[in-house]
Amino acid sequence: MERNKRWMQIALREAEKAYEQGEVPVGAIVVSPRGEILGKGYNQRESLNDPTAHAEMLAISAAANTLGDWRLENCLLYVTLEPCPMCAGAIVNARLETVVYGAADKTAGACGSEYEICGQPIMNHTTSVVSGVLADQCQQILTEFFTLTRNNSQTEIT
Repeated sequence: MERNKRWMQIALREAEKAYEQGEVPVGAIVVSPRGEILGKGYNQRESLNDPTAHAEMLAISAAANTLGDWRLENCLLYVTLEPCPMCAGAIVNARLETVVYGAADKTAGACGSEYEICGQPIMNHTTSVVSGVLADQCQQILTEFFTLTRNNSQTEIT
C-alpha cells in the first residue's frame, strides 16, 4: 500500500501541472513491473484542443512509445481520478495489469463507480482495479479547481 501511495503522489504532481495550466487537474503515470516510470500525462484537452487528451491516454501513449510496444502487460497505471469509459477502454486495450485510482468519478467513472469496463469478463483482457489511494488529496485538487473556476465565472458575469 505504501508503494501505491508513493506512485500516486507522482501522479498528483502531474495533476498539479494541469491545474497550473487551467486544465482539469488529473494526472497519470504508467509504471513497469521493475518500478520504472514508463509514461506520464496530465489533462491537456483545452491546450491541445483534443477531446482524447486525458491524462490516462497521454500516459499510455508515452509508455507505449517508451517500450516500443502497445502492449503494456504487467504494467500499472496510477491516475488521480477514476478513468472514464474512453480511458478504461484504452486501459483494457493496452493490456495493463492494474489501474490504481484516487478519487471516484460518480459521473463517468468506468472502473466500478458508474460503469465497469476494466473487469468485464467479455473483454479480451481484464484489468484489476485498486480504488481510493490518496482519495482525499486527489479529490481536494479537483474541488479547489472547480471552486476557483466557478468563482471566476461568476466574477466575469457581474
